[in-house]
Amino acid sequence: MAKDTTGRLRITVKSAGRLKLSSKLWLERQLNDPYVQQAKRDGLRSRAAYKLIEIDDKYHFLKRGAAIVDLGAAPGGWSQIAAKRVGAPERGKVVAIDLLEMPEIVGVEFAQMDFLADDAPARLLAMMGGRADVVMSDMAANTTGHRKTDQLRILGLVEGAMAFAADVLNPGGTFVAKVFQSGADATLMTQLKRDFTTVRHVKPASSRADSSERYVLAMGFRGQPSHAQRDA
Repeated sequence: MAKDTTGRLRITVKSAGRLKLSSKLWLERQLNDPYVQQAKRDGLRSRAAYKLIEIDDKYHFLKRGAAIVDLGAAPGGWSQIAAKRVGAPERGKVVAIDLLEMPEIVGVEFAQMDFLADDAPARLLAMMGGRADVVMSDMAANTTGHRKTDQLRILGLVEGAMAFAADVLNPGGTFVAKVFQSGADATLMTQLKRDFTTVRHVKPASSRADSSERYVLAMGFRGQPSHAQRDA
């Protein structure tokens, strides 16, 4: 084992040709990531939980008693944090949605469905018995390795999440979603500023420094816009 720049011992994976280089590098990064190690110690489903903790510690949108929707929730790191902070299920409510199955989390109601389906907003509102105060998404589209294609896929996913949020949020509600820095961000920000009073980009310290990942945080939903406004 060698030491990294902070003096910690660094684990090196010896694959003997059994792993692709990309898989070997990913595994080494996971094994040496302090947030991955801390998540295991804290009993959290993923390192992504710390990103939500950082964002909420600063902007305080996961309020006690709030109703939260977590899109693309598996494996559940964000849902775990949301449930603790809003006091679910006694006070708040957290509904997690994903195409994949997700093991049970105390205080979280899980729905295995596609949030992009036409009937998804109506199904969610029926499950919740009302509208949401926060819609959050840590989803990322599957990558192809082609930068422009991947950017378009990611943007399409965020725009779908944004449209879903507009259908289910209470006035004054919050939308937070993972994005990746690109020239297409400007259009997304314009759309969000139309529907929310405050919109900003946030990059938590727990996001990897070499990643273009960041989060868009839109607060103060203006209410249910008409279809004409959305299509303008």
